[in-house]
Amino acid sequence: MRARGRIAVALFALLLVACAAVWWLNVRGEDPVDEAQAEPAASPEQIRHGAYLARAGNCGACHTDRGGPPYAGGKGIPTPFGTIYASNLTPDLETGIGSWNAAHFWRAMHHGRSKDGRLLYPAFPYPSFTLITREDSDALFAYLRSQVPVHQSNRPHQLGFPYNLQAALAVWRALFFAPGTFERQANQPEAWNRGAYLVRALGHCDACHAPRNILGATRAAIELTGGLIPNQHWYAPSLADTREAGVSDWPIDDVVALLGNGISRRGAAMGPMADVVFRSTQHLSATDLRAMAIYLQTLPHLAPAPPRERTAKPETLELGQRLYARECARCHGERGEGKGPYPALVNHRTVTMGPHTNLVRVIVSGGFPPTTAGNPRPYGMPSLALDDEEIAALASYLRSAWGHKAPAVAAFEVRDLR
Repeated sequence: MRARGRIAVALFALLLVACAAVWWLNVRGEDPVDEAQAEPAASPEQIRHGAYLARAGNCGACHTDRGGPPYAGGKGIPTPFGTIYASNLTPDLETGIGSWNAAHFWRAMHHGRSKDGRLLYPAFPYPSFTLITREDSDALFAYLRSQVPVHQSNRPHQLGFPYNLQAALAVWRALFFAPGTFERQANQPEAWNRGAYLVRALGHCDACHAPRNILGATRAAIELTGGLIPNQHWYAPSLADTREAGVSDWPIDDVVALLGNGISRRGAAMGPMADVVFRSTQHLSATDLRAMAIYLQTLPHLAPAPPRERTAKPETLELGQRLYARECARCHGERGEGKGPYPALVNHRTVTMGPHTNLVRVIVSGGFPPTTAGNPRPYGMPSLALDDEEIAALASYLRSAWGHKAPAVAAFEVRDLR
């Protein structure tokens, strides 16, 4: 009994130490917030700057529900753990951020903690926003405070157990989140540092373009190396691999055109990226777009994993070839060479890269670049009325035709991506 008692005491002590460590890791670096701090009037210049930053951060994409008032929240964000609803960012005193001051807002951006002390779920990408400067945080807050107040209560999240517990979130944060600061690289030019800030902090590109572990945390050691976007069935390709979405071998003007117009000589933005261009990057200045391009062209290249090998049966490829001739050749050419505004499919990265997710999604759902000032009437591709076997056959044919050596696609994989 004495031995059992000592073990129980030791386990209890370890539990106390673990709880203390989790608590400390969740409050480290936080300064007390002066609840009575008066908010000075924002200047028109600060508000204009905040509006620009809100576009750069694509804040409206999550915090504006379809058909709803701007920034009033209510939009459901599906995750593998349940649905998280975006909060009301209008200056309503009761349901929005009207009772907040700039220090409250900074704590939310930098530490992921709400005004009332609640820990925020990282569907709000504070693991990236923690790098935003205090000056930019204050400008964003000034802009949001200038919006029309909307009285709309925040919807409760619909999360399963234990993900609905603040204690579970505290453990997650202790494991995977630490407040950070953007560090300028003295050996890099000003444009590179500005691009790094836009990509890594405001743009939170890692939220999509990085793999995630089983608990939904991005793997910081392999930043921007591609990942499946949770619950959207689109793959955000690696920005460090020229066989996926890397641009180190592109002319810089083509990178700027893709970010600003959604289309360039080397490719087009589709799926979730088309929405990012439409809502966010097309509104950025040419200087900032070029800075982002400069940074993206210098991302370190990681050795890719060896591709899996899977070949389709001859009858499957024959079916795929017939489907291509019937459905695709009139726009993309008999040998995938492309026609007019319709891109060539020969060596097209969506066709040939290891993950086949986006190729299947384009066949199933169609592909539509965004409407932008630089491309006001984009050409799109309609979805094809094919069953799973036919889509797998068409995709497998495209991935093996014209010298391509990408793995085949199975019908069950198409079914999973629908």
